[in-house]
Amino acid sequence: MSRALLSLGSNLGDRLAFLQSAVDAVRPAVVAVSSVYETKAWGVEDQPDFLNAVVLVDDPARDHWDWLRTGQAAEQAAERVREVRWGPRTLDVDIVTVDGVRSDDPQLLLPHPGTPERASVLIPWLEIEPAAVLPGHGPVADLLAARPASDRDSVRLTSFVLA
Repeated sequence: MSRALLSLGSNLGDRLAFLQSAVDAVRPAVVAVSSVYETKAWGVEDQPDFLNAVVLVDDPARDHWDWLRTGQAAEQAAERVREVRWGPRTLDVDIVTVDGVRSDDPQLLLPHPGTPERASVLIPWLEIEPAAVLPGHGPVADLLAARPASDRDSVRLTSFVLA
């Protein structure tokens, strides 16, 4: 187990810098990084817009738990505070999928349960992996096509770039 897709989001502070810090935290395992998109908040809607991106990583020495710990460490370094579920945050790192691993452990649900409904993950994922398949759900392109046009249109490409 080594290849994973991580979803990144930030809507507080220097949003781009927080996303970049997450990419830096998984280097040199980075295979591809999507463009940066801006989206309205999901869940708790009365908060600033998010910057979102995904990063595809590969490291034969890491399993799904290692990716979770790495993501949590990046969130801690960004001083993320968990006060309100789906509330504002400096950095959110979700483990979307890891080599097709299925997990119903409450600490690490795989694939990430919200993925099929989140154009903010599906659009950048297709950008870097056009033939992507979400285990148990099918091709990502089909999942995105099933979303309402308003969902797809709400994910706005920015000019920001992650290195």
